[in-house]
Formats: sequence, structure tokens, C-alpha cells
Amino acid sequence: MIEYPSFTLPNGLKVVHHADLTCSTVAVNLLYRVGARDEDSRRTGMAHLFEHLMFGGSANVPDFDNAIEIAGGWNNAWTSNDFPNFYEVLPACNVETAFWVESDRMLALAFSDKALEVQKNVVCEEFKQTCLNKPYGDFGALLRELVFKKHPYRWQTIGLTMEHIKAVTQDEVRSFFYSHYAPNNAVLAVAGNISIGQVRELAEKWFGDIPAREIARTPGITEPEITEPRSLTVRRSVPQAMVAQAFPMEGYGSPLYEAADILSDILSVGKASRFYRNLIMADTVFTDADASILGSDDPGYFLLTGRLHSSDSASVKAAFDAFSSQTAHILDNGVSADELERAVNKFESNYLFSNTSCISKAQNLAMCAMRGEDINSILPRYRALSPEKISLAAQAIFNPRRACSLTYLPLEN
Repeated sequence: MIEYPSFTLPNGLKVVHHADLTCSTVAVNLLYRVGARDEDSRRTGMAHLFEHLMFGGSANVPDFDNAIEIAGGWNNAWTSNDFPNFYEVLPACNVETAFWVESDRMLALAFSDKALEVQKNVVCEEFKQTCLNKPYGDFGALLRELVFKKHPYRWQTIGLTMEHIKAVTQDEVRSFFYSHYAPNNAVLAVAGNISIGQVRELAEKWFGDIPAREIARTPGITEPEITEPRSLTVRRSVPQAMVAQAFPMEGYGSPLYEAADILSDILSVGKASRFYRNLIMADTVFTDADASILGSDDPGYFLLTGRLHSSDSASVKAAFDAFSSQTAHILDNGVSADELERAVNKFESNYLFSNTSCISKAQNLAMCAMRGEDINSILPRYRALSPEKISLAAQAIFNPRRACSLTYLPLEN
């Protein structure tokens, strides 16, 4: 049981705390309710750009990294389609530094033309490195454009194109910041060697005077239902052929979400998984195979992927036939109680291990608070899964008429 007292400041900032007196550090985690899904389709990549801009200095903290390092800590950030997350880990005696720097950039980010140009160039180089200059680099972009036609999930957090980032203006940066980065659109989670009294005192001192702002809420966009299979084949400079097949599924918080998550583990996690036994060890088509879910708040997808020994058409067809055989077997026969227990045990082990560090605990607490759920309800939901619930998830997901298939083939000699 994780104890996590919480309170909300008058400006709307929700604060969550967990005390762990066995460690000597404190993790401070600030999560905002804004992501790539909140971007204009003509300016994609803004949330990810802000992940970089937030380290470019604020009114009273010109060098964010240096301030944290001087205090003996470290910091980082990440951005998803739904949220950006910023965090620091410091010695308990210096934790106030994190409150100072996080509050300062929430209040008054430095909108420097030089910082904007520098970070635009950094993000463009990252785009080249991750999307253009490595094998399968455009996989995420191609897959999302195949699955989504209207929803903002159709682009990755890094954006659709570098041209969108290059064209960003200072006015657009200011507008996006003041529309989303505010105390009434954030959760502050603090975990480690610190009391709730100290957290309240520091939160009120550093965040209490930051005014609430009017938040620009993105209208919900319903993705049209896929009624017939979609497919795309591309040739790229890749070392071997790869196939992928995505099926639409409901998002986080839906009744079958946990069942779908565990179903992906049953298929592909560990040497006892179905893909390892049936596609890797007992077949000559695949060199590796995997199953995963997007894990998004809005409806996303269930993904099957595999790389192949050969790139000829017969091998590609055999690979997709093998995926169909595996999904059909689950639809017809379900999963065994032993398979389910093994997958849930593995999930529980990984989840409990992730919560042994203060920073992971702070991030998990922030995410749960943002979604309005009890962190202590997560494991019981997975433990309550039954083979019948897994079958219901499989029936909802594995519809051949909704399959989106992507094939990578090496360049022809």
C-alpha cells in the first residue's frame, strides 16, 4: 500500500506526496496536461519543442541544469502524445532548489529568440537522427498515418515534419505556453525523504503566487471506425524485411485496457510467450517478433511486429499468415489460466520494482493523480483479470477487417 496524502493550492495546482525516510534523496515531478494531441496540425511537434525550451532558462534561472547540478542533483524530461513530464532528484537537504526552478519556469519562462533558434535546431537534428537517418526511422510516422486519419495521434511527438518546427514563431511559443503550462493544468508529485508539512510549505512558498490561467482545451476528436483492411509497403535502406500489423483498441481507463495490456505480454514477453515458442523457435520466417499497445489515453492500437529472415513475397505473406494464425488461435481457444497467471506475475514484479525508486514512484503518483485514479488500484485490476476477460479483449481487438498492415522491404539491388 502506497500512502500519498495530497492537497490542492488555491491556484489549482494539485500536489501529491509520498514519504520514504529510508532514502536520502527527494524526487520532484511536475506533469502537465498537454501533449502532441493538443497541437495544431500545421504546427506539430510543439509539445516536444517545449520539452527543450523549458531547459532554456527562465526569469530568475538562466541555466536550469547548472542550478540542479550545483545542488547535487540531476534532472530530465519526456513528452508523450498526452503529457510532458519534468523531474529532478536531489539530496533531501537541497530539495528547495527543485521547487524554485520548477516554479520559476512555470511562472516566467524566458522567451529568448536565441534560445528558440537553438532549440529549434536541436529538435530538427533529433528529427534527422531518429526519423530520417536510421533504419526503420519513419516506422512510427508511417504506422500512425495508416491507423489514424483525423485524430492528433496520427503524428508522433517529434512532429510530422521538420518544416513545422522551423516555422515556429515566438508569438506561437508564447501562446502555446500560456495556454497550457499553468498551475491549474499540472500535478506536482514529491516522493522521498521529506514530510508532508515540508512539501506544503515549499509548494505554497514557490507555487502559491503563480496565477491560474485560462487553459485551451482541445476538442475531443473521434477517429472514424476502420471498416476495411489498410496496407502499405515501402522500400527503405533497412537490413532486413519487417512487418507490422496494428488493430485499433480503446484507450487507458476503458474496461478492457488491462486485459489488452496483459494479452500483449502473453503473446510476446519472455521465452514462455506464444510468439517466442511458435514464431521464433518453431518457425523459419521470423528472427524476432513482438506485441505491444500504444498505451494512450484516447483510443490507440494493439501492435504486432516482426523482422524476417527473408524479404521475398512468400516470406512476407507467411509472416502475416502467422500473425493471423496466432490471433485466431486466441479467438478460438482463449488463453490458459497458467499463461495468464505467469503474465500477471511478471507485470506485478516489474511494477513493484519500478516503485522502489523515488523518481518512479513520483512519476506514477503524478500520472495517477492526473488521471484521477488511486495508484493502489492498479495491481488489483490486473490481479482480477480472468481468461474470459482476455478473450473479450481479443474479440474486441483482433478483427481482420480493421487490420492496418505495414511492410518494410530492403532496397532492391
